[in-house]
Amino acid sequence: MEKRLQIIIFFHLFLFSLFAQTPSVKEHIRIPLWAEVDAYPELMQEEGFDAEKYPIQKIKEVAPFLISGMVYGWDFVYTPSDKARNVEEYFEIQEKKLSEAEIYGISYSSAWVENERLNCWCEYTRTPFQVHNYNLWASIQNPVIHGYGYGNVSDGFDGIVAAAKDALKNAVREHYRAKIKNKPKEITGSVLIRKEPLIGIDEGRYTIKLDFFLEYDTIINYNVY
Repeated sequence: MEKRLQIIIFFHLFLFSLFAQTPSVKEHIRIPLWAEVDAYPELMQEEGFDAEKYPIQKIKEVAPFLISGMVYGWDFVYTPSDKARNVEEYFEIQEKKLSEAEIYGISYSSAWVENERLNCWCEYTRTPFQVHNYNLWASIQNPVIHGYGYGNVSDGFDGIVAAAKDALKNAVREHYRAKIKNKPKEITGSVLIRKEPLIGIDEGRYTIKLDFFLEYDTIINYNVY
């Protein structure tokens, strides 16, 4: 499974380098987002459906979510599952949303259809303050973690959001599993996506690989009241 995902990601990177050479992610963000045409079979039958405009419309709902994670980061709350205590796994992220002006600053270009796939580039140039913020995250001794996540293609672009959340949950879980012997009651923290997401499709699911800077916050153990 992981080997196949690596092949998908390699192809994704090849396309990325083929279409454009971009400045450092510290200054300029450029994300290719896409979806399988057959993920929207009912729409393809509708009169007036525009295969170029539709991905732009949907991407505009998803791109700010990913770009906000790269510009400002996300906060998270994680409770590991604990069968002995009858506790189910819980994970939630809080998005530090872009302002309306920043959302307006995202550009969408070069929509095209190829191999039954809807494609579009999403670009955002960081302000000097945002570049400084990224450099702070990178210069402080914040651990780097990464995770793979999955979301259903049938959910459309919402599946990409679900996959991103799943990637963060898996990254946090694996990082703390290696560091903490006893399961804690709750972990809270913040992350910043450190480079462009790598998105693919595997067996009807979106796959996404995300790398993060991790900022520690609070670990609450069961024996602390």
